[in-house]
Amino acid sequence: MNDLLAGYPCVIELPLEWGDMDAFQHVNNTVYFRWFESARIAYFEAVGLLDSMERTGVGPILASTDCRFRIPLDYPDTVSVGARVPSVGGDRFVMEYLVVGQRSGKAAANGSGLIVTYDYQAGKKAPLPAELLQSLRTLEAKVGNQPTEMPRSS
Repeated sequence: MNDLLAGYPCVIELPLEWGDMDAFQHVNNTVYFRWFESARIAYFEAVGLLDSMERTGVGPILASTDCRFRIPLDYPDTVSVGARVPSVGGDRFVMEYLVVGQRSGKAAANGSGLIVTYDYQAGKKAPLPAELLQSLRTLEAKVGNQPTEMPRSS
């Protein structure tokens, strides 16, 4: 694994597809958000969030996301995409992503997402389940991370 991804407890590898490129002969910006989504779902699976959601009806909803493009990628290549959670709050957490091109070994993009815990049955935000918080902290600790507490929000 690339040293750039050492602080990311969840890393997936994805092939760059020919159809991921746009008219400018590099990966289209929308593809990075799909890669973020794939890493986010892999992270959710690693902490048991999807299983918990099935039992409780409380799960994640993406409130916002962003991306900083650093270097262009083009076909053929494989990317490694890391996901980590640097901060948590009462009903939310921030997830950070890093995309590394395997040919270059460099960071191609980084981004983040704000994930809110949502009660899909009641149709409103819900507190972050204690078991999820513990799972997040346990997974992050495997790479030496300790998520910080976010300030209270409304």
